[in-house]
Amino acid sequence: MARFSEFGKVISTKVAADRRGRAKGFGHVEMADEESARAAMEALRGKDLNGRLMDVVLEDSRGRRGGPPPSGRRRR
Repeated sequence: MARFSEFGKVISTKVAADRRGRAKGFGHVEMADEESARAAMEALRGKDLNGRLMDVVLEDSRGRRGGPPPSGRRRR
């Protein structure tokens, strides 16, 4: 996740793992401000990292990825 620090302060990182502790191939990076996060997303999306192409997306505070809100779902 060091590549993200080129664009601003990294608050936290977490690599997703399965029950056996093996990396699932994705992770989460929290940056100090939205401007740094957007700069990192634009610069790193589609770049090679250890032989894999990165797909960088913004996740909102509720844990949803960018895009329209889910339709037809209401909380009661």
